[in-house]
Amino acid sequence: MNRFRPCLLIHHRHLHQLQNAAPLCSHLKSRSVIRFSGPDTIKFLQGLLSNDVRRFGESPHEDNSPVVPPMYAALLTPQGRFSYDFFLYRQSRPEEKQDRNGSVEILADVDGSVLDELLAILKIYRLWSKVDIENVAEDLYCWQRYGREPVAPSVGWTGGDDRSGNSASHGNGVGWQWFKDPRLDCLGFRGIFPSGTTPPLVECDKETDEEKYLLWRLEKGVAEGSTEIPKAYIARTHHRGVIRKRLLPLKFLDNNGKEVERKVTAGSEVINTASGKKTGSVTTAFGFCGMGVLRLEEAFKGSDSLTILGQEDIKVEAIRAAWWPSEWFRDQQHTAVA
Repeated sequence: MNRFRPCLLIHHRHLHQLQNAAPLCSHLKSRSVIRFSGPDTIKFLQGLLSNDVRRFGESPHEDNSPVVPPMYAALLTPQGRFSYDFFLYRQSRPEEKQDRNGSVEILADVDGSVLDELLAILKIYRLWSKVDIENVAEDLYCWQRYGREPVAPSVGWTGGDDRSGNSASHGNGVGWQWFKDPRLDCLGFRGIFPSGTTPPLVECDKETDEEKYLLWRLEKGVAEGSTEIPKAYIARTHHRGVIRKRLLPLKFLDNNGKEVERKVTAGSEVINTASGKKTGSVTTAFGFCGMGVLRLEEAFKGSDSLTILGQEDIKVEAIRAAWWPSEWFRDQQHTAVA
C-alpha cells in the first residue's frame, strides 16, 4: 500500500530538476518519534535491535556535541525477518547528566503508519526492564534535508568560513541538530526537531512536501518504513552470503519507451515474458517510478522482456543505483554464471 497519493503528473523533467535543485527540506509526516528513557534503555535496545547501540551509553560531551552520530537499526522477528526500522538519536544537552545507574534518553524516528502496533510490541518485550517508552510524535517532528548541496563553507556544514552558518547547522542551545543520514551520504541530512519550530537552515532552503523526498529515495533505490522494506530473512542472507534478489529502482514505460504515469501499484508482479516466469514484485510505486525486489539474473539481461503481470503493455526497467559498491556487480555476475 502506498502512503503517498500523487497530486500531479511526475515526468522525467521533475526528477531532473530534483537532482539539480538546491537543498530541499521536508517534514516527514509519515514518520513519528518514540522516546526511550531509564537505566535499562541501552540494555533493552541492545537486545532488541540489529545494530550495536552500546555506543549511546558513553558519557555526554561537555561541548553539547553528540556522543555518537545517529544510527539506523531494525527490529526483526525471531526468525530473522525485517519488521520495523529505527533511526536512533542521542543528543547531548546541557541539562543531561548521566546518573549513577547509567540512565540515558534515546529518540527513535519510526514509521508512523505502524506506530501503535510498534509501541504495543515494544511494551511486550519490555517485561521488567527499567525503561520508559513514550509516544512523543506530537512534540517532536522528523525532517530530511536533501538535494544538491552547495559549497560547504556557504552553509557551514564543515565549520569553514561561515561560522554563523556552522552554528545554525548544529541547531540551538538545546542540542537540536542536522546529522548526515546514517544510511547513505547521498540521501542528505536528517534530524528530529521540536514541533512548531523551524529547523536550522530551512529558512534559507526551499521547504517542500514529503513526496519530493520519496522521489529522491526512489531514484536511489532506498526503501524506508515497514510498508516499503521487503520482509526478507536478513539473518539467513547474511550467513549464506548468497544474494539472488535485490531491491532495485524501477521505471515503468510503454512500448515506445515513454514513461507511464500512475498505472502500476505496489504489489504488482513483474514477469519475464520470454520465459513466462515471475521475476519479482513491485514494493513501491509513485508516478512512473518505483522500487521492487527482482531476481538479479533476470533484471539486467538488457532485454525489454520485463512487464507487469496483467498489464503486459507496461515495460519495467530495472536500474543500477549509483551508490552500489562494485563488488555487488561481481556478485551479480557470479550468481548469473552459477
